[in-house]
Amino acid sequence: MGENGHPYSPAELELPGFVPQRLSQGQILAPFVGNAVFSVLGAWLISGRCRGGGRLSRTDRLLMGWWLFAALTYIVLESPFLFTPDFLSKENPNYFDELFKEYSKGDSRFAARNSTVLALEVVTIVLEGPAALLAAYAIASRKSYSHILQFAVSLAQLYGRLLYFITAYLDGFNFWVSPYYFWAYFIGSNSSWVIIPTLVATRSWKKISAAFQAEKIKTR
Repeated sequence: MGENGHPYSPAELELPGFVPQRLSQGQILAPFVGNAVFSVLGAWLISGRCRGGGRLSRTDRLLMGWWLFAALTYIVLESPFLFTPDFLSKENPNYFDELFKEYSKGDSRFAARNSTVLALEVVTIVLEGPAALLAAYAIASRKSYSHILQFAVSLAQLYGRLLYFITAYLDGFNFWVSPYYFWAYFIGSNSSWVIIPTLVATRSWKKISAAFQAEKIKTR
């Protein structure tokens, strides 16, 4: 604990009434990893059995898992952060309170409820969460707007990560407890929201371009 009674950086950050974390890192991360496994495995099994699911490519089935994982992460795991401003000081914290206490070791802007972080979370939860769920449905039902939607949501995810990293740099770039939390949480846990959306956006762009090219040839 630092001088202000909390483990976060910078040490001068004031967090009145802070209640120390009670769950271990393993206890906190296990449900998050379970969410990822459940989403991908569940989407894979369902897409293989539902009517027409056999016609979906392996990539589409995996992407269903990705979008389901994104939706559950945004809506279920992240939304409590918006509605629990006192998560650091609750005498009887729940799992979600402990989750953001733990993540704050990699980015104390969450502990401080930084306005930029709050704004990004609002957009992520209110817009990207339902859109990700719709993307999974669009793939499963082979909707014509599937790739347009995936492209748009992927760009939104990339834009959000870009703002997240840039504002951290502009605000001082000193929000992690140690290099471990910097690489594990600030960089590591956010990297999938950069790499995968980039791949998805590229794939959808190619699919959309190919469709327009085919239509152009057809109308000649």
